[in-house]
Amino acid sequence: MKVSLNRVNKAVHFEANSELSDVKVHIDGSKEIGGEGKGVRPMELVLMALGSCSVFDLVSILNKQRQEIEDIHVDVEGKRREQIPNIFTDIHISFTLKGNIDEVKAQKAAELAVKKYCSVHDMLAAGGVNITYSIKIN
Repeated sequence: MKVSLNRVNKAVHFEANSELSDVKVHIDGSKEIGGEGKGVRPMELVLMALGSCSVFDLVSILNKQRQEIEDIHVDVEGKRREQIPNIFTDIHISFTLKGNIDEVKAQKAAELAVKKYCSVHDMLAAGGVNITYSIKIN
């Protein structure tokens, strides 16, 4: 896998793309380093990667179990240490599902999705990040 970042302006706005798709992602830095709010910041991308990796697996598992998902929402919140580098110390993933879903199956599916199948989880956890999750069914 390979990604490329191309500079868009004289500051820190970049456009990223992957050899796997034609999708472009805009990345920008904080105002302190010249960012102009024209893209997501790198640590936001980490949380987005963890959330999307986990929810993709969760949806796949629940679909295989023939659970009827009407909607799903994910919030990912990370806490960072004060010292530089400001790495994540704790991350919590909150899944909110709507539909005809068995709660026991959903809990087991979430555990498998986050702790067994999500490679982003494994990379972060190997670096010492404490990752938790919760699931709510409406």
